Amino acid sequence: MKPIWSINDIDLTPKSGKKYWKNCHREWREEFIYFLLVDRFHDDNIRKPMNKPALHGFGNQDQLKKFCGGTLRGIINNLDYISSLGCTALWLSPLFENNPESYHGYAIQNYLAVDKRFGTKEDLEELVDRAHKLDMRVFLDVVLHHSGNNWFYPDDQPYYYYNGATFPLAGWRSDDRPIPIELRDPELYGRKGQIRNFDAYPETREGDFQDLKSFRMDDSPEARYVQDILIGCHCYWIKEVDVDGFRLDAVKHMGEGAISRFCSHIREYAYSLGKKNFFLFGELVGSEELYNKYIGPKTTVSVDGQNIYYGLNSVLDFPLYHILADVIKGKASPERLIERYQSLHANALGRGEFGEFLVTFLDNHDQVGQSIKHRFGKDATEEQIIAGVGFLLCALGTPCIYYGTEQGFDGSGEDDSTIRETMFNLEDQATNALNKSGKMYQSISQIASLRKQSSVLKFGHMHMRKLSTDGVNFHLPECAKCLLAFSRVLFDQEIVVVFNTSPEEEREEYVTVKQQPIEKKRYYKFLFGGSGKVKVLENTEGTRQFIKLHLKPMQFVILSNQFKE
Repeated sequence: MKPIWSINDIDLTPKSGKKYWKNCHREWREEFIYFLLVDRFHDDNIRKPMNKPALHGFGNQDQLKKFCGGTLRGIINNLDYISSLGCTALWLSPLFENNPESYHGYAIQNYLAVDKRFGTKEDLEELVDRAHKLDMRVFLDVVLHHSGNNWFYPDDQPYYYYNGATFPLAGWRSDDRPIPIELRDPELYGRKGQIRNFDAYPETREGDFQDLKSFRMDDSPEARYVQDILIGCHCYWIKEVDVDGFRLDAVKHMGEGAISRFCSHIREYAYSLGKKNFFLFGELVGSEELYNKYIGPKTTVSVDGQNIYYGLNSVLDFPLYHILADVIKGKASPERLIERYQSLHANALGRGEFGEFLVTFLDNHDQVGQSIKHRFGKDATEEQIIAGVGFLLCALGTPCIYYGTEQGFDGSGEDDSTIRETMFNLEDQATNALNKSGKMYQSISQIASLRKQSSVLKFGHMHMRKLSTDGVNFHLPECAKCLLAFSRVLFDQEIVVVFNTSPEEEREEYVTVKQQPIEKKRYYKFLFGGSGKVKVLENTEGTRQFIKLHLKPMQFVILSNQFKE
């Protein structure tokens, strides 16, 4: 097939004979997303997992700063590993042709071609088709704020943002890039120099991400033209390979109009193919106040006196990410975590519907703002990793797991590459870390299966639960090493999730449950982490009901009041 060079060469007529996947039986809050870096998941070789838990990914610091050899074919060959973990959606890092020195995908040269190092467009189409046969959705990571390092400033020197000054484009790094060729226009780029303060407006919106070159993000005709080009390119990929959603990179740094126009046009085109549930979620690092402006496809924001829709279904839950790890590891009191969910209730978002608006996660591929990088697995036990992922699977939101977390990867260092280990051995062609028999993988798979079968865990209200050591005085937990408990409630059904955050001490406490007419034989049954049943108790006034639990250090349990004898 002849390569496409111009946006004018794109034909968005549905492919003849192609049956587009119109899987609409699941809401987005029902998904369990697996996020992977294509270059780091698996290569083309057929490998076997090591006999022992990985705990560390493969690759030293020098190796991980370069392309490592992961491919689309490697993902295709190991889709069962992801599906068996219980994941129902796959989020792929950017796939389009990148600058040669880039492995991560965020330095795009050509928006109309798959990077040859990863494979072909046909490989991507096959991957999506096979995922669909496993009832898995596929999301692509898309970069709309900037292109790769495709041109240079005078003398090829770094230029920095200075009072909004516009600098000249001195030349292009390649005679035939970027693609589409319409992007070879200096007026389509901000040309403001590199951002030094990512929280300063308008610098954070106008400047470059290091050597990556920002597009214009204002409301000029040139900015709108860029948006039209990018909309056409990404509609092309929906048409060609039948993907089910996009994760939008760097949403905070994009103009409101740019986000709104892209989401609106993309969703409309997906509808035209019968894809009614196309998922659009964004990377947004900031406060809850900032989040409230973006979440929900029909949330409006006033821009220059005009109300617009952002059009995003969801955003990544960075506020939870910054809190949860230390709580699970017994390093911080759960007070901030509890306050977060209390604030959601105050905003009338504590209902189960809130799960539509946030994608929750424990770790990711860049960890913005951290000088020392490390994954959740750093200084974590197997039990803590299980509890961390288990919390996401049982709490509000759409849970997302970063590749390797299920194997305990702990990457640590001063560079992003250290948290981007490979799951395949770079020293030989025979082994990988895709171990399905390990405790972490098996436990996460079991909890994911519970979630898949449970309407309560997907749609129920969420309530942080009070605890007591004597069955009389109840309070929310206030210390770092304690029991952490919450419930999901759907009508008269309740699932209770409890974790002993202490790595050293057993704890015996009473946990509040939903108030219901007490019955002689009312029990909660263990679904995970324990066996048998516990009886519902009641205080003398009949104003509070609770169960008594005795948990070992770092024991994570799930119980339900609805079960078959």
